[in-house]
Amino acid sequence: MTVQDFEITLAEKAPPRGLPLLLTALWWDAKGEWSKAHECAQQQETQEHAWVHAYLHRKEGDLDNARYWYGRAGKSPCAASFDEEWQRIVEALLNLEA
Repeated sequence: MTVQDFEITLAEKAPPRGLPLLLTALWWDAKGEWSKAHECAQQQETQEHAWVHAYLHRKEGDLDNARYWYGRAGKSPCAASFDEEWQRIVEALLNLEA
């Protein structure tokens, strides 16, 4: 799946079957469902989960919490737009799945 393929699925009412948990989180985020996205992001404690968790808290406006999660992800806090960071994370996660 490419980022473009992933974005096409956003026209649906539910995420595609079999979509990995973190991509599901970002799918829900793109649909404006922050709580559902956050629920997915906090289910495991990998660096990738921490990155998505950080992004979600930054988007929420909870910058202290976001900084904590960026640290857990081994990343510096992001200064890019939310859309840019979302794209970067989706691309990175899709590359892990490839």
